[in-house]
Amino acid sequence: MQRRPVSDFKLPIENFFACQWRRRGPIAWAPTPFACIFGAIAATRHACFELGWLKRIDVGVPVVVVGNVTVGGTGKTPTVIALVEALRAVGYQPGVVSRGYGAKVKQPTSVTPTSATTQVGDEPLLIARRTHAPVFVCPDRVAAAQALLQAHPNVDVLVSDDGLQHYRLARAFELVVFDDRLGGNGFLLPAGPLREPMSRHRDATLINSPYDRALPPWPDTFALDLESGDAWLLDDPSVRRPLEQFAGKNVVAAAGIGSPERFFATLRAAGIHPATRAFPDHYSYRDNPFETVQADAILVTEKDAIKFRAWRGARIWVVPVQAVLRPCLIALVVEKLRGRTSA
Repeated sequence: MQRRPVSDFKLPIENFFACQWRRRGPIAWAPTPFACIFGAIAATRHACFELGWLKRIDVGVPVVVVGNVTVGGTGKTPTVIALVEALRAVGYQPGVVSRGYGAKVKQPTSVTPTSATTQVGDEPLLIARRTHAPVFVCPDRVAAAQALLQAHPNVDVLVSDDGLQHYRLARAFELVVFDDRLGGNGFLLPAGPLREPMSRHRDATLINSPYDRALPPWPDTFALDLESGDAWLLDDPSVRRPLEQFAGKNVVAAAGIGSPERFFATLRAAGIHPATRAFPDHYSYRDNPFETVQADAILVTEKDAIKFRAWRGARIWVVPVQAVLRPCLIALVVEKLRGRTSA
C-alpha cells in the first residue's frame, strides 16, 4: 500500500476565509451588511455595560484579561503563562480562568495536571501544567472566578485567558494580542476577522510577529517575542535536544494551533527543513496521524502534545515555547493593579 505523503493540510474553508480576510476584495465586501448588523449588536451590548444597564461583577480581586479582537490564535496562551509567572515574581498569587475551548463543562471546574483535554480544554491544561497556578474553566467566567477564589482564598489576582468580550466580568487591565495579520482587512465578522473594531479601548497591545517589522503607532504597544527551548522526547521528557541537532535530519513538523506557520518558521530559523502538516486549531488527535509517516523525528507543539494520551512514539519530540514580556509592560500591569480600578 502506498504511504500517504505528509504535507500541509488545513480545512479548505478555513484557509479560504483566512485569505479573504486579508484584503477587501469582492468576497469580503459582499457580507458587509451582515457585518454592520454584527457590529451594531456588539456595540449595543458593550454600551449596556458601559452605561450600567447591564451589571459588571467585581469578584473581589483585580482581573487581567488577555484576549484579542480578531478570530483565531494570536499567542494568548504563552502570554498568559508568562504573565502569571511575572506576577508571581513581583509577589502576587495569581489564578487563571478560561472558557476552555471544547471543554465539556457547564459548571466551574478545576483544572489539574492530570485533567483530560476533552473535559477542560487543551489550553487551560497547558497553562495548569506550565504554571502550577490554580486554573478553573467555565463558559461563565464570573462563576469560574468565584469558584476559584472560594477554593483558593490566597489568590489575589486573576488572569483571564481570553474573555475580552465577556464584559460581565469586571477587569482592571485589558491586554489585546495581535499577530502579524493585525486586523486583516479591518472589517467585522463575517466580512473580516474582527470581533470588535480596531479602535476598541484597551490598556495595552501586544504584537506577536515573527518578522522584524515596526510596531504600529498605538499607545502602550509592545512586541511579543516567542522563544523556543530544547525539544524534549514525548516518551521521556528528561531527554532533551537543542533544535539545531535536528538540522539535516528527515524531520516532519506538525501543529494544530492558530497559526501553524509561526511554529514552522521557528524550526526553519533553527536550520531545520521539515515536511510540514498543519491541522485545524484545537485538533483532537483522536487517531495517531503519524503511524505511516517516514521520518527520523516528528516535532510538535506543547499544545498538541498534551492530547497524545492514548499513544506514544520514540520519534515524537515536543518543542516548548516561552513568551518574553517586556519589563515596561509588566510594570504597566502592576502599576494598574496596585492603583486598582475595575473597568
